[in-house]
Amino acid sequence: MNGANALVETLADTGIEICFANPGTSEMHFLAALENPRIKPVLCLFEGVCTGAADGWYRMRDKPASTLLHLGPGLANGLANIHNAKRASSGMVNIVGEHSAAHLRHDPPLTSDIEGLARPLSHWVRRAESAQSIAWDTASAVAKASEHPGRIATLILPGDTAWQDASGSIAPKIAAPARKVPDAARIDAIAKVLRSGEPAMLVLANKATRDGPLELAGKVAAGTGCRLGSQFFTARIERGAGRVPLERIPYAVPQAITFLKDIKHIITLETREPVAFFAYPGRPSLMKSADAVVHTLADDDEDSTLALEMLVDALGLGAATPTRQAAAERIMPSGKLDAISIAHALCAGIPENAIVVDESLTSGRESMSYTLGALPHDMINNLGGSIGYSPPVATGTALACPDRRSICLVGDGSAMYTIQALWTQAREQLPVTTVVFANNSYNILKAEYANMGAGTAPGERALSMIDIDRPTIDWLAMGRSMGVPGVRVETAEDFAKALLDANGEAGPRLIEVKLY
Repeated sequence: MNGANALVETLADTGIEICFANPGTSEMHFLAALENPRIKPVLCLFEGVCTGAADGWYRMRDKPASTLLHLGPGLANGLANIHNAKRASSGMVNIVGEHSAAHLRHDPPLTSDIEGLARPLSHWVRRAESAQSIAWDTASAVAKASEHPGRIATLILPGDTAWQDASGSIAPKIAAPARKVPDAARIDAIAKVLRSGEPAMLVLANKATRDGPLELAGKVAAGTGCRLGSQFFTARIERGAGRVPLERIPYAVPQAITFLKDIKHIITLETREPVAFFAYPGRPSLMKSADAVVHTLADDDEDSTLALEMLVDALGLGAATPTRQAAAERIMPSGKLDAISIAHALCAGIPENAIVVDESLTSGRESMSYTLGALPHDMINNLGGSIGYSPPVATGTALACPDRRSICLVGDGSAMYTIQALWTQAREQLPVTTVVFANNSYNILKAEYANMGAGTAPGERALSMIDIDRPTIDWLAMGRSMGVPGVRVETAEDFAKALLDANGEAGPRLIEVKLY
């Protein structure tokens, strides 16, 4: 029993089922320990895929996965998707290899400040000091990652602590703390606000956007007339026909201000008041009206389902009937690909119980609102804003829920950040449909150029930093090179057919949606 064996045994004992890995020389003992059949090792060809996949796993399982990253540079490669996971309150246990203590004294080339890299995006960082302490360290990391909201735990594993003897070390039983109970007086005060008749909106996020709490929120809305909303980006919403719907606060500041202008009370569950994603000249950062009051019904670390149960009881609405989302007409589109025809194709092509991982940006801002009445499904968004999150996250959701189809909607610019995820999807034969909206441009930046006041339109040099058409990326060749069959579509009817065809496949498929 060496330190690496003790670490893997403790991961398994504390409920870790999977490790997304990109190992190097320092992690060979950990690699040997992964022969343990209790943990599934999954090879990813880039550390950003490891960390993004761990994020996707957590969002569907509500329990952390492990990653294995090679020294400081490996961790650095994964930080963008650790950032996204942190903003989404996903739990994750990162194991980062390190040189042995004796070797570090000589300042070898891969020496870096791993703690310094990890700390800004981790809630917990520890360096294992000995093989005998690893079981304790690992149990502590998993307990931290398993808290609510989910936490990022980073354990640094020096090579000597991995290969030295750990016989007799025992991992403690460390239970993650229970979710906090909301304050009853606060619930009563919010009930009074809702009885006042003043325009109010419940804004739900994180665990509050699942079916159970949505049912309770629907009772509150039915009995008080308040509106139910969500931030534009959410960790995971259970949505679709028959479920209680949420209004999505618009992304663009002018539309969001108009959307919220009459709301006098914003009541939050596991989120904060709506804030603009970026600062724009002459526009506010906060999008509510100046006289609106923000009330916290359930804080990030509180039990939002219990808070809603308490609110329903305080209002006497246990028998209220929520309004449910009507099923959308399944229109098979034809003709030109645009926001509306794409929306109809998606609405018809999302299978029941699918997991939609949305990073479509320019192509999806209008389209996704039309899918509210699609068959029941989960929708996942990027809360952190670091692009290239969706192919890895869809890889993680598919491993977490192999009996459900994951549909990854991604722009061509974003996809290039983490396209290596296709290789893992092919190797594991995962049920993922990756839809690449190919407009050969960071098209969203053309609109942002004007929004930021940089000018009415980008000039030639600015355009050269936005367009990605020289050379044009061959997405079908890209997918084929990594084992993922694909099809290119240029009409709405072909896109709808390609989605339906992909739903019938067991493994991954790629659809390039060619936009002109």
